[in-house]
Amino acid sequence: MTLPDGKKTVGCKWVFTVKYNSDGSIERYKARLVAKGFTQTYGIDYSETFAPVAKLNTVRILLSLAANLDWPLHQLDVKNVFLNGDLEEEVYMDIPPGFEDKFGSNVCKLNKSLYGLKQSPRAWFEKFTYSMKKQGYIQGQADHTLFTKFSQDGKIAVLIVYVDDIVLTGDDIVEMTRVKEKLALDFEIKDLGSMRYFLGMEVARSKDGIVVSQQKYILDLLKETGMSGCRPADTPMDPNAKLWEEGSVPVDTGRYQRLVGKLIYLSHTRPDIAFSVSVVSQFMHSPFEEHLEAVYRILRYLKANPGKGLFFKKTSERNVSIFTDADWAGSVTDRRSTSGYCTYVWGNLVTWRSKKQGVVARSSAEAEFRAMAQGICEGLWIHRVLEELEMKIELPLKLYSDSKAAISIVHNPVQHDRTKHIEIDRHFIKEKLDAGIICLPFVTSSQQTADILTKSLARPTFEHLIGKLGMIDIYAPT
Repeated sequence: MTLPDGKKTVGCKWVFTVKYNSDGSIERYKARLVAKGFTQTYGIDYSETFAPVAKLNTVRILLSLAANLDWPLHQLDVKNVFLNGDLEEEVYMDIPPGFEDKFGSNVCKLNKSLYGLKQSPRAWFEKFTYSMKKQGYIQGQADHTLFTKFSQDGKIAVLIVYVDDIVLTGDDIVEMTRVKEKLALDFEIKDLGSMRYFLGMEVARSKDGIVVSQQKYILDLLKETGMSGCRPADTPMDPNAKLWEEGSVPVDTGRYQRLVGKLIYLSHTRPDIAFSVSVVSQFMHSPFEEHLEAVYRILRYLKANPGKGLFFKKTSERNVSIFTDADWAGSVTDRRSTSGYCTYVWGNLVTWRSKKQGVVARSSAEAEFRAMAQGICEGLWIHRVLEELEMKIELPLKLYSDSKAAISIVHNPVQHDRTKHIEIDRHFIKEKLDAGIICLPFVTSSQQTADILTKSLARPTFEHLIGKLGMIDIYAPT
């Protein structure tokens, strides 16, 4: 057809790839027509592009539930995922290379999404959501990629999607079989069987629980950086190291950013490096040799135990525990504090975070308050996810802090002079405390698990806290 007035075309190209088998032999040759989405104009051939993907925090919650309730974990893969979406906008594309002589000055009008278009991920997710809701599934509000269906006898089927990777679990085996058959009719689905490898994470299961690690990812990273033969380090960061914004010799910014980016992805299964990765990621805009040395120290630590990962074990606990801590004025560059929290669902670590606070705290109690507020927000989100799954939750949620001053201020709001500058956080925490949603038990600093997320520690303390995080190495020699 000819191009209508006021419209523009999107370019396209052919992409040729080779897909290999695990033994290195060629499985098939692939040719794909890809649109040049960078030529699209907002308001003409695309509008909204945002598409949700599964939160890895939600995936870890499901792994903890699956380990405790003996749920099976099935993995599905959608072939040619972005070709399934229906376009809402009018998108016109140039004639594919090699067909110009046949079609002359005509253009193509796209009825379905195509690889490369800005709105393709969103179009696919909307099509998938419509298919799931039509089958009676309820879309989660805490995580929009989570779909649940409850049967009349109280059983549940749970599905979570990350672009074209789908994890299916629950105790309703009949429904799980049925939904796989229905999805195979609506889309081109490949059943990968039991969950073994998901988003670069290796999943191993036994009668004792589930272990998630990234050994292959780490070994590939060490090989890529030439660190395969390096001397291992005991901890990811020197306890006495202080990194300033300025250094002696600047280094390649692009290479530094790629390295740190890979470490950020690795920290999805390695909470033991969360703090050190948080520190080195603060210098992405202008890295120096000292910062790169800190990155190499993390790699040397990973060389010592590449197979270490999270262990989701079966427990009798049915509660949610939160540990929060803050390192007051710990940053030598701007004296901002570092917040850290980690949460446990039914006895297993599912979420954690290490982050420098946005403003300078005027007291250690203020720094602790900010960390507590972040931990409570995370706990409330987990509580909401578990409610949507209709899982048993013991209230109040336990939030462990090693700051007696912060706990005292929450229970005694009369201390005005000490709390004027943290009024919002104090009222937020007090509201949840009065409602019985949380309680604030005191924990000693030596037992504060979140301490590993706020500062670099000496080896004995570091190894003690790693044990409390529930990390094991199934590849270690016995």
